[in-house]
Amino acid sequence: MPIVWTQDPAANELLETDPLALLIGMVLDQQVKMEKAFAGPYELKRRLGHLGAREIASMDPERLDQVFRERPALHRFPGNMARRVQAMCAAVVNDYGGDAESVWRDARDGDEMAARISRLPGFGEMKTRILIAVLAKKFGVKPPGWEKHAATWHSVADVDSPESMAQARDVKREMKAKAKH
Repeated sequence: MPIVWTQDPAANELLETDPLALLIGMVLDQQVKMEKAFAGPYELKRRLGHLGAREIASMDPERLDQVFRERPALHRFPGNMARRVQAMCAAVVNDYGGDAESVWRDARDGDEMAARISRLPGFGEMKTRILIAVLAKKFGVKPPGWEKHAATWHSVADVDSPESMAQARDVKREMKAKAKH
């Protein structure tokens, strides 16, 4: 099932082919429309001229902040997200030698994969579960025991059309409302 999370085929292709782009999109998927969050890695790559974990991790934080704030801003909260993306890239460099895919590729089982993902800055329990569902459904990454860590609700992992994106957005909204009460 190809990724159709943005209106831009090139942005969707980047998410499918670059594991770091997928991680950055997941980090950005907070308090903005999913389409904007997942278009963010492509726009960040366009602005920087690259999308490398080492380069982003070692950037001057003020420069990265400026890149995120450039209009149109990459996120509703550009400063916070610039810091979070930089911290996530630093973790990928320090813990995985800059190889974003090794976060899940080298996991022995679902428990280890969930632990590795949840240690990344910007990944709480819900994002970890959603990413595991994405990895299984879109990329066939299914180490033993992955199922117990994957999202069981309709999420971006299930999006294959504008209608299913709207459904994922509704589910997300309902879950947030329940969490508040």
